Amino acid sequence: HFEYSIKELGEWFDEVISQYRKWADFQFQWQNLRQQSIKNLNFPFAYRDGQKELITYVYQTIYHKRKLFIEAPTGVGKTISTLFPAVKSMGEGRGQKIFYLTAKTITRTVADDAIELMRQKGLKLKSVILTAKDKICFMEETECNPEFCPYAKGHFDRINDAIYDLLTHVDNFNRETIEKYAGKHKVCPFEMCLDMSLFADTVICDYNYLFDPHVYLKRFFSEGIRGEYIFLIDEAHNLVDRGREMYSAVLKKEDFLALKRAVRDYDGKMYRQLERCNRELLDLKRECENYRCLDDVEAAPFVRALVRLSTIMDDYLEEHEESPVRKEVLEFYFEVSHFLLISDKLDSNYVIYTQMESDGGFSIKLFCVNPSKNLRECMMKGRSSILFSATLLPIQYYKQLLGAEEGDYEVYAHSVFDPRKKGLFIASDVTSKYTRRSDMEYYNIAAYIYKIANQREGNYMLFFPSHVFLQNVYQAFYQHFLDTSRMDCILQEEYMDEESREAFLTRFEKKTEAGNEKAGTLLGFCVLGGIFSEGIDLKNDSLIGAVIVGTGLPQVCNEREILKSFFESQGDNGFDYAYKYPGMNKVLQAAGRVIRTVDDIGIVALLDERFLTAPYIRMFPREWETYERVSLEQIEKRVERFWDEWL
Repeated sequence: HFEYSIKELGEWFDEVISQYRKWADFQFQWQNLRQQSIKNLNFPFAYRDGQKELITYVYQTIYHKRKLFIEAPTGVGKTISTLFPAVKSMGEGRGQKIFYLTAKTITRTVADDAIELMRQKGLKLKSVILTAKDKICFMEETECNPEFCPYAKGHFDRINDAIYDLLTHVDNFNRETIEKYAGKHKVCPFEMCLDMSLFADTVICDYNYLFDPHVYLKRFFSEGIRGEYIFLIDEAHNLVDRGREMYSAVLKKEDFLALKRAVRDYDGKMYRQLERCNRELLDLKRECENYRCLDDVEAAPFVRALVRLSTIMDDYLEEHEESPVRKEVLEFYFEVSHFLLISDKLDSNYVIYTQMESDGGFSIKLFCVNPSKNLRECMMKGRSSILFSATLLPIQYYKQLLGAEEGDYEVYAHSVFDPRKKGLFIASDVTSKYTRRSDMEYYNIAAYIYKIANQREGNYMLFFPSHVFLQNVYQAFYQHFLDTSRMDCILQEEYMDEESREAFLTRFEKKTEAGNEKAGTLLGFCVLGGIFSEGIDLKNDSLIGAVIVGTGLPQVCNEREILKSFFESQGDNGFDYAYKYPGMNKVLQAAGRVIRTVDDIGIVALLDERFLTAPYIRMFPREWETYERVSLEQIEKRVERFWDEWL
C-alpha cells in the first residue's frame, strides 16, 4: 500500500509525458519531412522502354488495394520500378510502410542501393535491413540469457537511448550501422534491428518475416490486424517452394526414441508419453512399405498422443530450469509445437503421408502441397502485394499457387535488351534423358561445350542436372577436349560454404588485382537449380555464355509423385505442376545469368532435344522468340557467325 500526493503524481505524469513527447514530436516532424520529400521526388533515371507503364501498373495496383504479378525480364529495373511507385503511393497516404521481401541476401543489397539512389535525389526515408540473429549476434554462441550475454543484461534499460540516438543521426539502418550503435550502447543488435523496424518507412527482409508461422513480425502481423502495408515480393518464383516448406511439418520416429532414452532417469511421465507416441508411429510404420498417404482419421491417434506429450514437456520445462536434459527437451518441444501448429491448418491443400527414409528411419509429414491459401492470408495483412520475378512463367501456374484472387492483375514487362545480342541455340541431337545416358552421350555433350567455348575466349557457365551428370561430362571433356594452355575448368562442389562460393565467383571477374584483363577461357561446371544458377550478377564480359544441359526436371521422388497425384485430382496436369514448370524455371534462371546489361552480348545453348517440342516452345518467354536449331556438326559455324556479327 503506497500513498502519493497529487503534486508527486503530477510530477511523475509530466515526466512520463515529456519522455513520450520527445518521440511523438520526432515522428510528427519526420512524417512531414518525408511526405514533402516524396512529393518532390522524380524517377532517378531516364525511363527505359516500357518502364513507365510498369510503374503505372504498380501504382494502380496499390491504389486499388490488389495484387499484381509481374514477369519482368532482366534489365527492366524491377527493383526501382516497384519501389518508386510504392514510395509515391506512401506520399499520398496510400501505405504507411513498405516491406521489401526476398529470398536472398544479394537482392536485399539491390533494394538498399535503390533506396540510397532515391535519397541522393532528395528522398527522406528511413529503412532497415533485418539480419538473422545468428549472423548479427556479437557473441560466439547465441544464447539470449542475461547471465551469459552482457548485451542482454540491462538491454531494456539502455535500448530507448540507443534507438533515439540512431534514429536522429542516420536514415539507413543497415547491418553495419546497427552493429555500430548496438556496440556503442551495449544492447542486443538483433533486438535493436527488430525495434528499428517500428520506426523505419521501409523494411527489407527475408520472406519468413511475413509468411513463416513462427518467425513473422508479431508487432505488425498479429492475428486480426491489418495495416496499410505495401508488400513488394522479389524473386517470387521462390515463394512456391518456400511456402510449402514453411507450412509443412515432419517428425521422425527415431527422434522420439532418442529423447525417450535421454529422459528415462529424469521424468517417468514424459518417458511413458514418448513411448505412446512411438507405439502409434510403429502401427503406422507396419502399414507402410515405401510411402503411404493417410487420411485425418488414420493420423488422429498419433496427433492426440502428441498433444498430450506437448503438455507434459511444457510443464517439465517450466518446473526444471536446471535439468541436464533441458536442451534436448526444448529442441524437441519446438518441433512438436510446429507439428501441432501445422496440424491446426490442415485442409484440402494438405496431404498427410508416412515414409520409410533411405537411412532406414521412419517419418510422418504434414505436406502443404498448395501453399496459396496460407500465403494469401498473410498478404491480406497489408494493403497491396506486388509479386515479381524474371521467371514467372507460366503466369497462371504461379498465380494459382501464390494466392491470386479474382480481380488481381498480371503484367509481362517488355524486355529492354536487343534480342539479337543473345544467341539462343537449341541442340537437336543430345538429351539428358535417363534412357539415353551413356558414355557416347556424355562425349557428345562435352564436344558441344568445346565447340562453343572454342569460338571465343571468355567465361562460360555450364549447368547440369546433377553432380553425377556433371562429373561424367567433365571426365569426357577432360579426356578428349581440354586444351589446358587456353582453358581452365572449375567445378561446383556438393557442399560449399560462403567463402568457397565467393572464391568460385571471384574467378569470373575479368580483371586481375593489378587491373589487367584476364586472358584465356574459364569453364564453370555447375548444377542447375544450385547456388550459381540464380541470384548472381556477372555483368559485361564476366560471363559470355551459358550451356544448359537438360530440361531441369526435378528427380522423381515420393514428394514429387504426391504433388503430381494431388494436382491431377484437382483437374490440372500433374506432371507439368510437379516436374515440368519447376524444371523450366531453373532453366530460365540459369539462362538469365548471361545478359545482365544493355551492353552485354552472349550465348545461351540448350542441350536437350526436348526443348524443340511444342510443349516446351509454348513455355518460352517472349524474348526467346528467335532461336536456332543446331546439331553437333553445325554448332561451330553458327556460333562463329554469331560472334562475327557483333565483334
